[in-house]
Amino acid sequence: MEFRPCIDIHNGKVKQIVGKSLRDEGDFATENFVSERSAADFARLYREKGLRGGHVILLNARDSDHYEATKAQALEALFAYPGGLQIGGGITADNADEFIRAGASHVIVTSYVFSGGEIRFDRLQELKAKVGREHLVLDVSCRKMEDGHYYVVTDRWQKLTKERVTPEFLTRLSDYADEFLVHAVDVEGQANGIEKELVAMLGAWSPEKHAEKAARNSDGCICPAVTYAGGVGSYSDLEELSRIGQGRVNVTIGSALDLFGGQLEFEKVIKYCTQS
Repeated sequence: MEFRPCIDIHNGKVKQIVGKSLRDEGDFATENFVSERSAADFARLYREKGLRGGHVILLNARDSDHYEATKAQALEALFAYPGGLQIGGGITADNADEFIRAGASHVIVTSYVFSGGEIRFDRLQELKAKVGREHLVLDVSCRKMEDGHYYVVTDRWQKLTKERVTPEFLTRLSDYADEFLVHAVDVEGQANGIEKELVAMLGAWSPEKHAEKAARNSDGCICPAVTYAGGVGSYSDLEELSRIGQGRVNVTIGSALDLFGGQLEFEKVIKYCTQS
């Protein structure tokens, strides 16, 4: 289990928010923490600690008055840690290469490929052709609905799709992604415990389990890594995530981390995940 750090940027500031509170109207979000440090400061820290695969997320819509300030912060972070960070938020086939050239190791894509409530395989293929599968992360952030299943949500977690997150769903998409980033939206930013059912499913879907499928991939690549986000608020949550996820699911922590005003010690989290 690897620890993947994060830099969430909203209205030009590094923040931690309650995920399901985010609204494009008025650029509103319920804030858990607003940092006085820049995104580049956090990027330099992660570089110093040798943490790779962290994600920079632009939380403003591209038509927001704050988008350019948020983007500027993001680009400074990529410049401070070239090749060490992923970036997401408003990524399309038209701008993906811009962020790769700016220093991102991967672009994280959601709304562009889950358009109109369903998967757009033509757009996935276009992105793959533009930047390569090895530079693509698919954000399959999801919400549990009344039928007991998890469904992908898009547009900064505000729009529900009809795409259900299952092992079969992940396998269908594995030809197009180097990694899956999975936010459990209902617990995101609340530090009140992980979505156990979701983590168990992600842990059961693994490169080992799907080795035969991986060998059949058109480009010969192995199945993507999986990173989970949402609800981690204690060291026992980390232990449970490692156990339920069978050590195969990476983790990102936001509001609960002491860097963002929480109780979990940054250094201790790194040590725990390394040992796990």
